[in-house]
Amino acid sequence: MKGLELAKAYFTECGLPMLERDFPDVLPYLAAGLCGSGSECFGFDDEVSEDHDFEPGFILFLPGEDIIDRRTAFLLERAYAKLPKEFMGYHRSLMQPAGGSRHGVIRTADFFTDKTGNADGRFSLHKWMTVPEYALAEAVNGEIWLDNLGEVTALRERLSFYPEDIRLKKLAGHLLLMNQSGQYNYTRCIRHGEQAAAQLAVFEFVKSAMAAIFLLNKRYQPYYKWSFKALRELPKLSIEAELMEYLITTGNEPEMAEEKYAVIEGIAADIIGELIDQQVTEANCGDLEKHAYSVNDHVADPELRNMHVLAGV
Repeated sequence: MKGLELAKAYFTECGLPMLERDFPDVLPYLAAGLCGSGSECFGFDDEVSEDHDFEPGFILFLPGEDIIDRRTAFLLERAYAKLPKEFMGYHRSLMQPAGGSRHGVIRTADFFTDKTGNADGRFSLHKWMTVPEYALAEAVNGEIWLDNLGEVTALRERLSFYPEDIRLKKLAGHLLLMNQSGQYNYTRCIRHGEQAAAQLAVFEFVKSAMAAIFLLNKRYQPYYKWSFKALRELPKLSIEAELMEYLITTGNEPEMAEEKYAVIEGIAADIIGELIDQQVTEANCGDLEKHAYSVNDHVADPELRNMHVLAGV
């Protein structure tokens, strides 16, 4: 069973009846769901995932103390703790995972502050560039099954993706890094006889290409160990995942290096095609550096546009 399915069933059969029975006056102010850290919140969990931090549980979101006071919050915490310790063959853990509890009663402001550094999801353009992308992904993943006050849903919609200027600034930076690592430094490292350095160049190219593809899809890139799985599920350019895996899992002997460079240029061409389709570049060539600066020119905010092209990465 997938973790989100387990969590929803646990809430529906155990959590919601408890709230309706014991906290009818508070229920109109509560939200419930599962989001945040953990593969189950992205729907990426499998049999291997069940070896740690996999259990029935959900998050009960509380608004501020002006609406739900500390005593009521304590009573809700105690009621949550008394929910069944076993459900559908799975046991609730007595220990918190590293980084703190992923389930239970949590103030909405505390959850979003922990993920993004801000309680209400209202960022300046500069602040948007400083929040780790994987943390933004964790703030808006998963599912919310109940939101009577609407606070959690509004926050998640506000954080759903970068403002367009931030997307373009980050995209420009990653395009330039793709050019430097893949189109330029990879072959130079090969000619120097530095195969290890060449492979580092490949890694840098793949990292930046992957970041660019998520930006072109207007999706946050999750934590690195889930990036390939998420990439394969994107609607645009997901085919590049197989090519990128080939690049980082093969060597750099002369014949192989020549083939790999052709793959690098192929990935670059596909991304350039998408840039043109989205009308975010005026360049007309295969040089990613020129496209990087053209994308940067599309940033509307003059202060952000005039910052270094790599400022967003």
